[in-house]
Amino acid sequence: MTTAFQIPIEDYICISPLIFLFIGSLIPLTLKVLRGNREPNPSVTLCLALLGVVAALAVSCSLFPKMTPYYAFSNALVFDGISVLSAILVCIVTAVAAVTARENGATTGPQFTEFLFLLLNSAVGMLLVAWSNDLIVTFIAIEIMSLCLYLLIALSHEELLSKEAAFKYFVLGSFASAVFLYGIAFVYGLAGSTYINIVAQYTATLAHQNSLFLVALVLTLIGFCFKVAIVPFHAWAPDVYEGAPTPVTGFMATGVKIVVFVAFLRFIHLDFLLSDKSGHLLPVVEWLAVLTMTVGNIAAIMQSSLKRMLAYSSVAHSGYVMIGLIAAGLGEHARGGNEAVMYYVLAYTIMTLGAFGILTLFEKSEKDISQIDDIRGLSRRNPWAAVMLAVFLMSLAGIPPTIGFFAKFFVFKAAITQGLYWLAVWGAINAVIAAYYYLRPIVYMFMRDEDGVVVADRYNLTWVVTAIMALLTVGLGIATQPLYEAVKLAARSLL
Repeated sequence: MTTAFQIPIEDYICISPLIFLFIGSLIPLTLKVLRGNREPNPSVTLCLALLGVVAALAVSCSLFPKMTPYYAFSNALVFDGISVLSAILVCIVTAVAAVTARENGATTGPQFTEFLFLLLNSAVGMLLVAWSNDLIVTFIAIEIMSLCLYLLIALSHEELLSKEAAFKYFVLGSFASAVFLYGIAFVYGLAGSTYINIVAQYTATLAHQNSLFLVALVLTLIGFCFKVAIVPFHAWAPDVYEGAPTPVTGFMATGVKIVVFVAFLRFIHLDFLLSDKSGHLLPVVEWLAVLTMTVGNIAAIMQSSLKRMLAYSSVAHSGYVMIGLIAAGLGEHARGGNEAVMYYVLAYTIMTLGAFGILTLFEKSEKDISQIDDIRGLSRRNPWAAVMLAVFLMSLAGIPPTIGFFAKFFVFKAAITQGLYWLAVWGAINAVIAAYYYLRPIVYMFMRDEDGVVVADRYNLTWVVTAIMALLTVGLGIATQPLYEAVKLAARSLL
């Protein structure tokens, strides 16, 4: 069955989560326009936006698991297991960000409708990034996602750090986009196509015959590396994470990583991309992973701000995911790498959303920036907040039985299966380094008596979503096998 434009109806069914998100962003904005630009009740606005998110989530769940890849809209988009899994995660991230933003002083207020419009449209861009089979579509989708993020950061009621963060992110992001587009232009000029599945057929031949093709691959890889803060393309992350409203930081730290790593995973599967036959890309990418883990963890040790600490922690976690990407790109036994990457981004999403949710609880106004010293003696003032933050920090450190432990375990296992023993060793060393700055706040909360930050009473919705993330962090760690089987089912479609 086709439409009048000869586009199969199945194509529209596949992109229906995107359509629901877009409609969900338009309804509150239209309501505000019809009210003479008067801001509706924030709770009503939130409910209307969440209707679109819930509808998108329901459709995505109904499509999971989709085993056989389905190419839609002239093969520009691909729908398979990881497409659906990433859509589910993006919907969850968007819902959590919208709920926590409702109670955050930097985001709620007279422009809350515009905030939700940008938030949901950034999620639309994220879905397109994860679904893209065409590098041009990937570029456009990244720009949709990024432009909304620039505005979300600048829209904060905080007048100093947020504006600086938005400007830095915009300038550096524009430069990275230019490099990425330049790489795509080279790929098209040499391979005659920007479709990833078609380029894959020529990668081995072009890598042998034309060194310029390696330049094209490197430029394209740089574009991906910037978006997930791979060293040395990470300098924007600490300032942007600190300057953005905390709900936006959590949304950006998780949603962007999910979809860009999915796109990265599709790109890394190009034939011979990381093999010795394609030149020397493999050792370069390996050292990028090592430097990213090491620089991120060492820099995090020196931070006094909790948000900057989590920003550098995010950089380090990108390095761990890179290990899985490398294992997935080597061809033989690639399945373990695919599964490790998808499991890691899922686990990272849960524990990072929870960690930034706790930080939101500490902020009584848009100008508050939580310091590590502020949480001294927190267990005596707010024991539940201290326990939940401790759970998230232990999971980020990879301490069993949390979900973060198994995320690292599967990544290291994939590396060892592919013979990347030295990468697994570096990963283990960095996990030990990271334990210091993750455990330090726990010591401050439970073993110090000083006065510090007190959780505000009005954050009821944030308490609920943060508690859910804490339960998932522990529960999915204890019962990780069913979750891993679901991830295996999703990642199988890549092979």
